[in-house]
Amino acid sequence: MRILGLDPGTATTGYGIIDAVDGRLTLVEYGIISTPAGDAAPDRLQSIFHQLRDLLATHRPATAGVEQVFFGRNITTAIAVGQARGVLLLALAEAGVPVSEYSPPKVKEAVTGYGKADKAQVQLMVRHILDLAETPRPDDAADALAVAIAHAQFESFRQALER
Repeated sequence: MRILGLDPGTATTGYGIIDAVDGRLTLVEYGIISTPAGDAAPDRLQSIFHQLRDLLATHRPATAGVEQVFFGRNITTAIAVGQARGVLLLALAEAGVPVSEYSPPKVKEAVTGYGKADKAQVQLMVRHILDLAETPRPDDAADALAVAIAHAQFESFRQALER
């Protein structure tokens, strides 16, 4: 099963695509969807939509995991990330890709076994689980791969319960 993981952001949205076959996870591709800082918000959101639509057409994931917005102190940033998430969810819905959403602690727990793991621990486990020679960069892409891995684990568990 091909899985897309997304770490939403207006300036940079990380994506990670993995294949899950017989319990083995392999890397397909990772990277970022980026938008120019000087562009107006509607233009940036449209760009995110089109870039994700192209990615979906190329890789045709069976399912996707999207990280939920983590509300910190900066409400303006949280709103912008929420808008980007909305655009991502729209593109996925239009493509007919089923979506599951995960909080950052759930992703960390699924990947490292500890919901309060730091970024370095998560990246180390992403590298180990996918058998990569180097840690994926930038951080947004590594985070998206962590979401994809978490989604693979939750999907595997869900399917086992249905048997």
